[in-house]
Amino acid sequence: MTARVTSIRDRQAETQREPATAPATAEVPLSELSGWGRYPVARGRERRSADLAAITDGAALSRGLGRSYGDASLPAVERDVLAGSVLADRLLHFDPATGILRAEAGLSLRALKQWSMPRGWFTPVTPGTQFVTLGGMVAADVHGKMHHVDGCFGEHVTRLLLRVADGRVVECSDTQEPELFRATLGGMGLTGHILEVEFRMRRIPSPWIWQETEVCPTFDALLDAVRAASTKWPLTVSWADFLDFGPRMGRGLLNKGRWAEPSEAPPRLPRFREPVPVPPVFPDWFLQPWMGRLFNRFVYAAMSARPPHGIVHPESFFYPLDIVRDWNRLYGRRGFTQYQCLLPTTDGYAAHHRLLDVLRRWRAPSFVVVIKDCGAEGKGMLSFPKPGISYAIDMPVSAQTQALVDALNEVVIAGGGRVYLAKDAFTRAEDFRRMEPRLEAWQRVRRQWDPHGTLRSAQSVRVFGDTP
Repeated sequence: MTARVTSIRDRQAETQREPATAPATAEVPLSELSGWGRYPVARGRERRSADLAAITDGAALSRGLGRSYGDASLPAVERDVLAGSVLADRLLHFDPATGILRAEAGLSLRALKQWSMPRGWFTPVTPGTQFVTLGGMVAADVHGKMHHVDGCFGEHVTRLLLRVADGRVVECSDTQEPELFRATLGGMGLTGHILEVEFRMRRIPSPWIWQETEVCPTFDALLDAVRAASTKWPLTVSWADFLDFGPRMGRGLLNKGRWAEPSEAPPRLPRFREPVPVPPVFPDWFLQPWMGRLFNRFVYAAMSARPPHGIVHPESFFYPLDIVRDWNRLYGRRGFTQYQCLLPTTDGYAAHHRLLDVLRRWRAPSFVVVIKDCGAEGKGMLSFPKPGISYAIDMPVSAQTQALVDALNEVVIAGGGRVYLAKDAFTRAEDFRRMEPRLEAWQRVRRQWDPHGTLRSAQSVRVFGDTP
């Protein structure tokens, strides 16, 4: 039986909304825009309205909550207008018999989760932050701690509604404009403005997570544990210490999880926590490598001494950094980049050690490093994951960052890997071409739907050679 159309917006939020048509025609002032890494910063105009279909008409790019790290959500040039989707956040339809849910692209994962978890449902895939929109999850084809089992978010998307470059509104799916559908999954919003997303939700036995933690004293032990756990656990993720440049570099902690059974879980629902704010400005020198090394040693020792298993809150398992609001400010005004790459393991760990050697040789401070196992390549034509191990490495931006990313990319290209565009801010176009054999096929579909290059971003100019 199909449920009636539901809205999760409360009455107060409804009354605070802007008139649907006003922002589409009003002049939008210039402002400074950036991604989550706060680098680079661009000037642009972001037009917001609950009527997303109206404001995408003539816009060069859509922008959600700005959680891509680099320049993927930034205008190619100052005159380009962006369509801000966050006010278009209605849940349009949900069928509890099939789990099929349809919503506007601006609906945030956090809002959806707050609605669905008390009802026994969760998204089949979640990234490492809940402050993303459904449209952004499609554009980046996000993956998470469940990729080795469930693949990317796009594997669960059943239909999209897009405004393409010539102004038409087009539906696409596996059977309707299938090439456009596959090019949009992971296409960084460059094949059309995503207006609506339909996908299949997942039943969960309880809203709590059963977690086990494994202490891994060396880099190889950590990689072995990550791969072994992926054959037994539906949720895995590991934290690694990349700040100790000696023999302990790469040691870490592996968290393995699954949804808790009702008999294991507390009887109450998890309380959704409000993030703790941090001051708006931190000095550039705040995060020093010695501070990070002390912190990492404390975390490693503390976690080694804790009970290895138990029930944990889903937010601390899926979104540990969300507990600190605007934690990106800790890097100061210079900002930071997250270098996320994937390296296959078909030839062992040689390329993985070369990646470690580059970071060691450059003495590159990496304050947060997350390592995950990835499963099969998805149907998105530019989706990031494929079989191998993914590294997400936070680094403060400095004068050496471009050269460091170039050196890391050489390791990735030689090892048959690739980088994640949703995090990238420095990869050169020639390097991306060398690591991405699917690029020409994706560009062919993109040119078919946008022959004049109407849809573009700062990233598409940098990586795909679009005209600025």
